[in-house]
Amino acid sequence: MTNNETWRRSSYSGAGNNCVELAVDRTTTRVRDSKCPGPELTFADRPFRAFLTGLATAPRAAAGHPVR
Repeated sequence: MTNNETWRRSSYSGAGNNCVELAVDRTTTRVRDSKCPGPELTFADRPFRAFLTGLATAPRAAAGHPVR
């Protein structure tokens, strides 16, 4: 990626500036820590989208109770 890439931060980070940032292009998604921007993790588009879908559709447990 070039230096003019767009990093996006979660709206849940608030003013604390402690969150995950993403830079997305057509084939990859790069992930970094907003308070320490290097190193980065790079994921191919399809596996990363599958990961996000899994998170969105996974059963959720109450705090302290595992999902079975």
